Amino acid sequence: MNIAAIGSQERLEELNLVLSSAGLSYTRLESTKNIQFQSYDVIFDLNFDDHPGSIVDYHDIPAGTTLFLSCVKIQLEAVVPKKLWELVIGINAMPTFLKRKALEYCSLKTDMDENLIRSMGWQEANRTSSRVGLVSPRVVFMIINEAYYTLQEGTADRKDIDKGMKLGTAYPFGPFEWCDMIGLKDVYETLRAMHEDTGDERYRICSLLKTEHLRASNS
Repeated sequence: MNIAAIGSQERLEELNLVLSSAGLSYTRLESTKNIQFQSYDVIFDLNFDDHPGSIVDYHDIPAGTTLFLSCVKIQLEAVVPKKLWELVIGINAMPTFLKRKALEYCSLKTDMDENLIRSMGWQEANRTSSRVGLVSPRVVFMIINEAYYTLQEGTADRKDIDKGMKLGTAYPFGPFEWCDMIGLKDVYETLRAMHEDTGDERYRICSLLKTEHLRASNS
């Protein structure tokens, strides 16, 4: 299987962990420009969340190529033209999520063959509805946001919140630990996208989280 991938070093390393477990490797592409699509059976675009306009570079992708696009911050139907629906699979490629045993995905076609996902190293394929935030990021990022509200109110400090979450829920990480591993930028942008998409107050970004994001992005 010929596989190509576009993405940050961190996300590509996670992808490699999964693919290598199935005896597979990938060719790294620097961008979507001038891709020789005929060379690949599968293309992973792990940057697509941040560059949805790059969909125009895939308009001539040949039938038979499967295109995995990161789609937590966006909804595929909003950016993917209908002629590509049969080729596109949306995935949760947020840092720390890609290397799990189960790949969270959505498909715009009804007859998606999950055996392809399993053949590339994931033990399970969890299909979700096509929506901003998918499922896991909605839950985890909302918990991170609530943790920021707790910190902002002075109820507890970061270490105690992390410790309490792990002891009380058996989560692998506390919310601030998780936020550090995922990256505050992705957490902030996803929460903003979910709030804009749903209007749900549960996703309104805590002002402390927003302030920390703005300070980090301007440093």
